[in-house]
Amino acid sequence: MRRKPESNEAAGHFWTYIDKVEGGEVAPALERQTAEFAALLGRVSEEASLARYEPGKWSVRETVGHINDTERVFAHRAFWFARGLAGEQASMDQDVCAAHAGSDVNSLAALAAEFTAVRAATMSLVKMLPSEAWARWGIASGNPVTVRALVWVICGHLEHHERILRERYGLR
Repeated sequence: MRRKPESNEAAGHFWTYIDKVEGGEVAPALERQTAEFAALLGRVSEEASLARYEPGKWSVRETVGHINDTERVFAHRAFWFARGLAGEQASMDQDVCAAHAGSDVNSLAALAAEFTAVRAATMSLVKMLPSEAWARWGIASGNPVTVRALVWVICGHLEHHERILRERYGLR
């Protein structure tokens, strides 16, 4: 059940992320990302982590804070639907979250440690999901979506932002 979602399992905008995930299973991709992203962040100085690739864009720290916040939200949605709980999950305004997160006052090292902790919680959820839970549906941001699709979105969302960090911020 950890295979790539079918096209009807998520609204179109979710596929921006789902399609970024390579391979046929999501758990190994999530595990690979964890080490690679932590290593990438470990090569960035605290000073460089305050850089923005253009005025008005998030700093490296704010981008990492956004990744952490978004993973929490999507993992919560996956948990909610996997457990058969009723009720639509509201949208998350990423700009409001970023404005209130205070990421630039935290060190990059602290944000990287937070990423590792958040991802560990996500991995625990993913590994413990009963096989039937992957196909459960819910409504998130006004759109029907499966638990499987949400987990793939988590993985693809990091792929998306890691590419931006590499291409626009020059992280290597």
